[in-house]
Amino acid sequence: MAPTLLSSPLQGFTDFRFRNAFQHYFGGIDTFYAPYIRLNGQLKIKQSYQNDLQLENNSTLNVIPQVMTNDPDEFLFVVKYVQSLGYKELNWNLGCPYPMVTKSGMGSGLICNPTRINEVLHKAHNESDIVVSMKMRMGYENATEILDAFPILDKYPLKNIAIHARIGKQLYNGPVDLDAFEKCISGTKHKLYYNGDITSLESFKKIQNRFPTIDHFMIGRGLIADPFLPNMIKNDTKAYPKNRWEIFSEFHDRIYQQYDEYLSGPTPIKMKMLGFWEFFSQSFPNPQKIVKAIKKASSPKKYQETVASILKNV
Repeated sequence: MAPTLLSSPLQGFTDFRFRNAFQHYFGGIDTFYAPYIRLNGQLKIKQSYQNDLQLENNSTLNVIPQVMTNDPDEFLFVVKYVQSLGYKELNWNLGCPYPMVTKSGMGSGLICNPTRINEVLHKAHNESDIVVSMKMRMGYENATEILDAFPILDKYPLKNIAIHARIGKQLYNGPVDLDAFEKCISGTKHKLYYNGDITSLESFKKIQNRFPTIDHFMIGRGLIADPFLPNMIKNDTKAYPKNRWEIFSEFHDRIYQQYDEYLSGPTPIKMKMLGFWEFFSQSFPNPQKIVKAIKKASSPKKYQETVASILKNV
């Protein structure tokens, strides 16, 4: 049976424009997690979050909204908002590793605080009927923090816990800790999803063989670096389509056009696409040379010429 594949949310990348284009040109993802909603102390949903979750912007996709908070009232506010749009599930981000988040006691910086986790989950389950799922790391400082949180999590009917097999302090550096992930499997009654460093069919199979009871796998950065990867995993093949670069070119042009319409001026679109190329370049020979060429493109016209040259020389 083919594994269930999920798109991990990447802030600044996997919004509805990317998701729709990805699904149209590549496919292979069963469920997309939307980048997190963060309220910053104000009970107000930013317009960009609203656009991202509007049903008409996700009509052909299976999407689950996500929230980043450590406040029970904020959590409930977001619950009511996503339910008003028709969503039945809300994913809670306890995975983000970035210091600006963790220093505020959110993301992976919250895993070491089971009392606060309990307060949020208690309110959510007592004052709403939302289905709650979790996106976590194994801790911020060390990989035992999640084990200490499991007794609290086991009190609630969570749909699943997706675990990125690193600690927050690592950011995305160093290897995933598969031994620590293995301890999580026996440490909780909840269904676990695996996340972390699935970047090729080989790396996927290594994880799948190591953890035969896991059947849901989340792909984040690897999905942007090689958009063909989910379908290749689903079909158990290393073979790319014959027209691989034509498909990629059409996909690139579609997201470029949509972000260009949304962003104002040449600098924001260049920075947006440079972010994507830092991932895309990993599918090309000499990634650093590719990123350098994109950085040097001083105008939209130069950018288009640079991309055409890159694709012509693959």
